[in-house]
Order: sequence, then structure tokens, then C-alpha cells
Amino acid sequence: MGNIFAGSEIVELGIQIEKNGRDFYNAVAAQSKSQKAKEVFEFLSGEEEKHIKAFEGILDKTTKYEPQGMDSDEYFSYMSALASEHIFTQKDKGTEVARAIKSDAEAIEKAIRFEEDSIVFYEGMLKVVPDFDKKIVNELIEQEQCHLKQLIDMKQSV
Repeated sequence: MGNIFAGSEIVELGIQIEKNGRDFYNAVAAQSKSQKAKEVFEFLSGEEEKHIKAFEGILDKTTKYEPQGMDSDEYFSYMSALASEHIFTQKDKGTEVARAIKSDAEAIEKAIRFEEDSIVFYEGMLKVVPDFDKKIVNELIEQEQCHLKQLIDMKQSV
């Protein structure tokens, strides 16, 4: 069985996740009824844009990187399953999901799930990026965790 993903493909999935996240946050900000929610969604959209640029920098260096110290086939199968479950790995899905949102509370719930799923995906990504890029991915995970906390706090006040 061949690898389902090369390291670069996993990073490309990370870029797609962030693009869909950005699009989702832009769309829910535009339709938000609460000024506070709108501001948080706009901030999160900007953060996703920064993540896109960080992943693009990683992508330039990961073209044929293979995970070390593990069964590659098993690992890539795991990442494939994880990616297939992640709604935001599909192109243009962020805007599509946002169109179905009926309230700020629902948008916050979806955003919380998105951030949680992203954290799990990026933790898996740590096994495939070169050691010199692990720091960047760890920083992105920390930022996603901060975004998750912001959303949970906002959920309490909306």
C-alpha cells in the first residue's frame, strides 16, 4: 500500500482548512447580529489568514518529507481518515457552512468544533513536518487553542 499523503499534501490540507476557516469567519461576521461576535469573527478571520501564510512557508520546505520513526502507511492512513472527517478540508466548504448558520450562537458552536478539529489535525501534522517546522506548527496549535478559548468565552456571553 502506497502513501496516501506526502508531507506536502498534509500541509496543503492545512492551508485549505485555514482558507475555509477564513471564509467561514468572514461570512458569519457579515451576517452576525451581535457587534461583539462580529468583531471576534473578523479577528479570527485575520488569524486564519496569518496561518495560511505560515503554512505556505512550511510547504516550500516539505515537498517530499516522510514521517520518521513510524510506519508511514499506517500514519498516512490515519491522516487520510482524519482529513476526510474534517469538514474544512473540502474547497469552498467554509462559505457553504456559513450560509446555513441561523444565529450567532450556532456560528459559535460550529467555530468551536472547527477549532477543536483543527487542533487534532495539526497535532497529527507534527509527525510529518520536518523538525525545523515543528515550532511553527506548535505555535499554530497554541493560537488555535487561544481561539477556542475566545469562542468558549464568547459562547457564555451570547
